[in-house]
Amino acid sequence: MPIKIVHLRRINFCSMIDHIKPENVLFLDIETAPQYPDYESLPDIWKELWNVKSKFLQQKNEKTAEEIYHNAGIFAEFGKILCISCGIIFNKSGVNYLRIKTFCHLDESHILLDFVNLLNTFYHTDSSYLCAHNGREFDFPYIARRCVVHNIALPRLLNISGKRNWETKNLLDTLEMWKFGDQKHYISLELLSSVFGFGSPKSEMSGDEVAQTYWKEQNLEKIVHYCNRDVEAIAQIFLKYKREQPLLTENIETK
Repeated sequence: MPIKIVHLRRINFCSMIDHIKPENVLFLDIETAPQYPDYESLPDIWKELWNVKSKFLQQKNEKTAEEIYHNAGIFAEFGKILCISCGIIFNKSGVNYLRIKTFCHLDESHILLDFVNLLNTFYHTDSSYLCAHNGREFDFPYIARRCVVHNIALPRLLNISGKRNWETKNLLDTLEMWKFGDQKHYISLELLSSVFGFGSPKSEMSGDEVAQTYWKEQNLEKIVHYCNRDVEAIAQIFLKYKREQPLLTENIETK
């Protein structure tokens, strides 16, 4: 029986974005936290589920399920979205501007409904794109999963379950662009932003501090500002890939 050779098709993101207009791209970042303030607050069944789910993290960090619970927010099954920051680039008189809007509410379903409404209204065609850093591994599937949990119909760009990489070309990822085919390579948004000379978007806090800032400090405003800074960095990196002039601070507007 002849052997069938299957050629895997990959997307060359960096060359592809040369043909993408920045104004057709929605840049985004999400911040998440565990659904409960601490391990002790978990219902018994969820403690058991977390004990199993977190085994790898327990072994890696040599900590117990309770000690590692602050990381539960990275899993859509155990976490929730606190805010989604979105940025759009527009050009005026040859100068690029960035406008950022954040969807934030104590009720996660409100955040998702507002975001999905935005996509259904303005980002639903073949020329529409979403862009995030590590979005293919985190932001895009996380949003989609939380929509399913809340019985919210998925917008076209996030209705991606079961699709191949080349079938989701409208989902751009600044991390994937930097890999250049190296599937082992990971680079943080902070490092990549610093490499390009934009400075660190993590100067005021880090991702590890989001859960504590939300549950203990109850400072959602600080988290939103942190999320906005990430969107700025993602937009700057996208323009760098396209060899365009960077955004000036005075040309960045936050609503």
